[in-house]
Amino acid sequence: MEQSARQAQQLDHLASAPDPGGPSPFAAFGMPGLGGTPPVAPSEPRPILELDGEEREDELDALSDWVDDFLLPVYGAEVTTAAPWCLQWQEHDDVVAWLHALWLAYQQHKDPEAGLSGLFVWHRDFLTHAVAAIRAPGGPLSACMTSPERPAHRILPGPPPSARTERAATGAAEAARPPEPDEPTS
Repeated sequence: MEQSARQAQQLDHLASAPDPGGPSPFAAFGMPGLGGTPPVAPSEPRPILELDGEEREDELDALSDWVDDFLLPVYGAEVTTAAPWCLQWQEHDDVVAWLHALWLAYQQHKDPEAGLSGLFVWHRDFLTHAVAAIRAPGGPLSACMTSPERPAHRILPGPPPSARTERAATGAAEAARPPEPDEPTS
């Protein structure tokens, strides 16, 4: 009878509404309680070229620290005509974008959740390709330093806009132009 009474008491407790001020029964799983506010999700990383102002500067500072303190000392290799570098790489938007993506992938793959092969995957799938693209003889740094004795920095001009974009811009400019006094308006 005593055991039956305890079971009835447990069933009553389980069937009753949870105490809204009490601890969440799901707290151990990182979940909010019933009717509680969900936890704030961490912000998703955004590509550095989409950032503005102080947010971009802070991200560029952190990226520069990683490049100068980790990437270059370990993977920098010698500067040659086949592997140019630029001491002002932060001014090359395409290089900043490549290095930022490489850094984000590094952070993801060094995380314990990436498993024991995480850093191998980073080397195989990210590092080799990114460094080859950045430091290619015809790549974004090809007009910059090719010898440590001759530091150089030059940003090569990019391709002009497509003909379609030019026509659209010309058409928009003509549409925005006020009509000449002698032109009929319809």
